[in-house]
Amino acid sequence: MSAIHTWACFLLCLSFASPDKTPVIIVTCSVSGECVLPCSFPPGSEETIEWFKQEVVIYKFEREEKDDNDSSEEHFEHEQFAGRATIFPHLVARGNATLILRRSGLKDRGTYRCHVHTSKSEHNAKVIVKVEAPIRGLSLELSRLSGYEEMKCSVRDVYPPPRVSWATEPPTFEDLRPVTRMRADKQGLYTVDSRLKRLNGQPNLIYICKVTTSYGGPSWTASLREREIRGTEGRDLTIPCHTPPYLNKPFLHWSFTNGEDTSLILTYDSQSGNSVSLRPWDSHVELDGFAVPFGDGSLRLMDPKHLQHTGSYTCVFSIPYITHTERTEVTIDNYDVDRTTADKPSYWWIVGLVVALLVVALAGMLAYLKVKGVPSKSRKDPEAVTELHLVKVLSDSSADESSPLTVGGTKGPSAPPTGSQLT
Repeated sequence: MSAIHTWACFLLCLSFASPDKTPVIIVTCSVSGECVLPCSFPPGSEETIEWFKQEVVIYKFEREEKDDNDSSEEHFEHEQFAGRATIFPHLVARGNATLILRRSGLKDRGTYRCHVHTSKSEHNAKVIVKVEAPIRGLSLELSRLSGYEEMKCSVRDVYPPPRVSWATEPPTFEDLRPVTRMRADKQGLYTVDSRLKRLNGQPNLIYICKVTTSYGGPSWTASLREREIRGTEGRDLTIPCHTPPYLNKPFLHWSFTNGEDTSLILTYDSQSGNSVSLRPWDSHVELDGFAVPFGDGSLRLMDPKHLQHTGSYTCVFSIPYITHTERTEVTIDNYDVDRTTADKPSYWWIVGLVVALLVVALAGMLAYLKVKGVPSKSRKDPEAVTELHLVKVLSDSSADESSPLTVGGTKGPSAPPTGSQLT
């Protein structure tokens, strides 16, 4: 209640400082919270306090002084405020008629008027009440339910309906065409879903969703980057995580999901430099604490195992109202399978050797046949020898015909004798 008193006194000072006889104060309240409607007046006695909403009395308080005894009485004139509206009775004598509305809701929005009548004077004040359901958290995730990949940005139970905008880092020249839907429940609170189709050919983009309210409250920003990497069992692997430049000294949170189970890996506070690694991860992970304040929260996974460390690793940088998430799907290949494949004996070299020997043998045989030629074949073939002999005899006969013939040298008709022979 001390915080309420402080806030009420502050608003009362503002009302006293206003030169208007009927000061107007605007307050913004949160759904389900306490709403403070300030009202001050010059102190007097026998005060009668009435609170109106749209000129309908919703609360009345009367204090009387009789025989040095004070008696007071409260009246709830409207069932909507019964049990929820009250003032500070002990502060009435000091000129404080501030009204407190507990468990405020959207129906409490409107214009209120405070009227105080004392034994000395009358006083009026006007309060405009706005009720909002502020953003408590912002969710940004990758969805594949529509048949394609899309970023889904969501807020729940907010009022008034917020504005949603999208951006990428680095900026892209493509038009971003998100589809935003808003639904109100029975209480008037909104659920907002905004979807943006993931851009093709740009896997390393950071998608940024920003949500702002019309009451001037803080804007919320969430960003997300998705990636996939592979590692080998037994070999150290670095899982990257880098924050956008607009985050200054963020809080870092690493977690792991394998199926339905989620476990916390480590946390790091850039303000204090404190890092906490949880079991059984403390013996498998390492973080460079000096790099985190500068936006590098990459995690070194030491001696990873195929079954134990294959899954989704999530890195979250956060400061008030801003979060950046990087989700990495990590596959650790089975070392035994890889080693079996690598150590399996190969017989292709034997096949290559046999082929090479056959080629060399064939080349040698062809060279041998070319050097020896046909004679080598003639010695082995009797028919070939006979044919060669006949060819030689015929050639010799031709040579003899060109020389003088001797008598009886050959059978058959002889040539006519020359003159010398007739003599």
